[in-house]
Amino acid sequence: MAVWYRRSGDDIILTLHVQPGAKRSGIAGLHGEALKLRLAAPPIEGRANEALLKFIAEQFGVPLRQVELRQGGQSRHKVVAVSGSAIDPESLLELSGQ
Repeated sequence: MAVWYRRSGDDIILTLHVQPGAKRSGIAGLHGEALKLRLAAPPIEGRANEALLKFIAEQFGVPLRQVELRQGGQSRHKVVAVSGSAIDPESLLELSGQ
């Protein structure tokens, strides 16, 4: 059982460790009990959070309005909720090669 995500009704709650300012956005694998993501956006004026929500929406095949930052607006450790996605969160790890 993965600890970096859980289901709550129709929502998938993700625990993420985000590294902004990377050369390109992508999934870096697991970082402790979180999924590590690299984001190309800089951590300035909320740009990294915007890029994060867009990236998660793309990965889960949902519109941006179905992705919500629940915790960690100013932190690298974030909690994001995705509603209405049929994508299995485990499939994201396959993209990272883990």
